[in-house]
Amino acid sequence: MKEAVQPLWKLLGVLFKAHPWHGVSPGEHAPDLVQCFIEVVPSDTHKYEIEKVSGYLKVDRPQKYSNICPALYGFIPQTFCGEGVAAYSSAKTGRALEGDADPLDICVLTDRPVQHGNVLVECVPIGGFRMLDQNEADDKIIGVLKEDATYGSWTDISEAPAPLLNRLSHYFLTYKQAPGAQTSGCEIAATYGRDEAREVIRRSLSDYQTRFGDLEDILGAALSLMK
Repeated sequence: MKEAVQPLWKLLGVLFKAHPWHGVSPGEHAPDLVQCFIEVVPSDTHKYEIEKVSGYLKVDRPQKYSNICPALYGFIPQTFCGEGVAAYSSAKTGRALEGDADPLDICVLTDRPVQHGNVLVECVPIGGFRMLDQNEADDKIIGVLKEDATYGSWTDISEAPAPLLNRLSHYFLTYKQAPGAQTSGCEIAATYGRDEAREVIRRSLSDYQTRFGDLEDILGAALSLMK
């Protein structure tokens, strides 16, 4: 039996590391189950984020004061907060908003410590914060680690206790606040459940396709010229 021929772009993954934003799949079952790239864990004293061109983690800034991110924090690959995400948030808030032009952020709840970022995890989205940063939509999806012993049975944010959500919201409302400033410029307009979280994810996946197109087809076509 003849072995199936793999596209040349797929074989590149054997030799080179995939870009966490563009080269990693959000998962076959998104938005119900998504694969996430984790940048920051609760033990980090620095805020890390992906350098968009190279795909490597970089130090964005030290975590100021005593607040730390209370959950795994990263993004969903091949998402983009553009016109679709902004239109949804604008309709919900009654304000004219833009997308923040970043991949869609996600917090992942788990009862077992993860020691460092730069890892992939699968999680079930259960809700999110409709966060606004100045005039930009900056949604924070909240998910639970797949099959987690403590949180894995949750299906909607209504099952999460208020103190946990308060910790998460306090972090995001203060993590950009400059020393001496009274506010950070960020606000959380609403906390929403599973259905809205999945709609935001769907829109961010669509915004990514609109912004970047089908990178697999583009790369495949380019590599075919080299044969």
